[in-house]
Amino acid sequence: MKFSPGRNRFLASLTILLSTFSALSLSCTNNPSSSGATVADAEKFVTDAEKKLSELTIKSGRADWIKSNFITLDTETIAANANKDLIAAVTEMAEASRRFDRLQLPESTARKLKLIKLALTLPAPADAAQREEITRIAASMEGDYGKGKYCPDGEGGKCFDLGELSNILATSRDPEELKKVWLGWRKVSPPYRERYTRFVELANKGAREMGFKDVGAMWRSKYDMEPDAFAAEMERLWLEVKPLYDSLYVYTRRQLAKKYGSGLVPENGLIPAHLLGNMWSQEWNNIYSLLRPAESDSGYDLTEILNSRKTDAREMVRYGEKFFVSLGFEPLPATFWERSLFTKPQDREVVCHASAWDIDYQKDVRLKMCIRINAEDFATVHHELGHNYYQMAYAGQPFLFQESANDGFHEAIGDTIALSVTPEYLKQIGLIDRVPDESADIGLLLERALQKAAFLPFAYLVDQWRWKVFSGEVGPGGYNRAWWELRAKYQGVAPPDARSEQDFDAGAKYHVAANVPYARYFLATILQFQFHRALLREAGYKGPLHRGSIYGNRQAGEKLRKMLEMGLSRPWPEALKALTGEDRIDATAMLDYFAPLKKWLDEQNQSGQ
Repeated sequence: MKFSPGRNRFLASLTILLSTFSALSLSCTNNPSSSGATVADAEKFVTDAEKKLSELTIKSGRADWIKSNFITLDTETIAANANKDLIAAVTEMAEASRRFDRLQLPESTARKLKLIKLALTLPAPADAAQREEITRIAASMEGDYGKGKYCPDGEGGKCFDLGELSNILATSRDPEELKKVWLGWRKVSPPYRERYTRFVELANKGAREMGFKDVGAMWRSKYDMEPDAFAAEMERLWLEVKPLYDSLYVYTRRQLAKKYGSGLVPENGLIPAHLLGNMWSQEWNNIYSLLRPAESDSGYDLTEILNSRKTDAREMVRYGEKFFVSLGFEPLPATFWERSLFTKPQDREVVCHASAWDIDYQKDVRLKMCIRINAEDFATVHHELGHNYYQMAYAGQPFLFQESANDGFHEAIGDTIALSVTPEYLKQIGLIDRVPDESADIGLLLERALQKAAFLPFAYLVDQWRWKVFSGEVGPGGYNRAWWELRAKYQGVAPPDARSEQDFDAGAKYHVAANVPYARYFLATILQFQFHRALLREAGYKGPLHRGSIYGNRQAGEKLRKMLEMGLSRPWPEALKALTGEDRIDATAMLDYFAPLKKWLDEQNQSGQ
């Protein structure tokens, strides 16, 4: 599965199961240090491992699906037990696989053994009691987050869940109300701050037992390069896109100061986090109305159009399905429509964070999303189905290769499809009558930059914080201080009120509570533009990148399909080259896409408008 960045989409996609990658009860009697292992032994080991992994991942996936859709103590316990057994087996397998380290193995076998060692996002200690403890903590933190509510008048009064609170942040322009809501949600995470500290301790022990310095180093080892090289690659990409973010930031701060006054938004200071329209200030498109250029009227409101047509959640998904069918992909299987969750149930709590699930690693793909009838969720549906179609495309690969080329690819594919949700596409499918004139492009680009460019520093710092926590550079006594130092450094935002180490603001983000790595979202935000440019080139499109859509182009669809079918069978630079002709992540496509906006922003900032 997957989880999206948090435009409350997520753009979801892999849940903790795929993240913790299922484990297996495989009988491994060979001691890692034993000698005499042969190539045939290694190949049999991998064959047996894949079979067992497949069986137990499916079993665990079903348990996790139930837990996320029926949040109770019992379902949390069942999922925790399933994950515990899986993690124990994978840990055992990773250790047992070391007996083959010195063999000259066929490339495919060697790659699979490496993937077994790197399969876990949550490495558990070998000690059975500690393994049970860490899986119980992991399930409880995600469950507490999913059940989280803010009750301003206490338990007897009305309570607000994250969706309701997020809607207030998106729509209200009352700074006191925004501050109350922002602070209210952050009451959810302090109760599991102590658990998180223990979680870090146990996870690091598991990582060290597997031969890694800490959990952060283990996560960074999953990118076909050394951990330090990956960190350097992240920094290179951030510095390439930072000028775009800086231009957007200066413009946004000035417009917010006009709205709220320099007393609240200092001219050269940090932007208060509660004013940016999002619970984590990670995307700013909800305040577009405060920033929009005078000449930006697109002539339509997609949210209004969808509601006026009485579009329901299922129809929203049908639009996404038709997009993929237009590229030459098959319709979604009947089980998708029978087993997915499209709307929030009235009778129980569920994890509403949008996610795309792959239950049997063949055709049982599902969408779990509390769909709202608006423009944001229209794009999110397209994004999430990108995950589902990726999952079905690599279903023909051996089990260990049934994943994206790297975890950023899964997110990037979903977002690449969403980039094709352009006015041209909306006209083709009959939702609007005419494509807006080019004079409206700056407005359209600004709104998209408030989603994409504004997201980049947040996407970078979430794992920066965790890498520091896992390495010990940041201890439990400095969790909150380090969190806000990073947010000031990269995003330029500050909390609306004083924070202390009694708070646990990092834990108020789903991906921290659920232990989902976040670097994938940073990579995906840049990769999607590189993918988009390459697919438009394949389709023969010659115009501006921001106006192009691959809807209806079978040639681009075939190019996309071939890369998706590779799964994780080859190092990600090869998959990147198969789609784009390039073997290095290239931020110039994103800069090219937003070049007209960057020029306009710089002009506005220089003129003081």
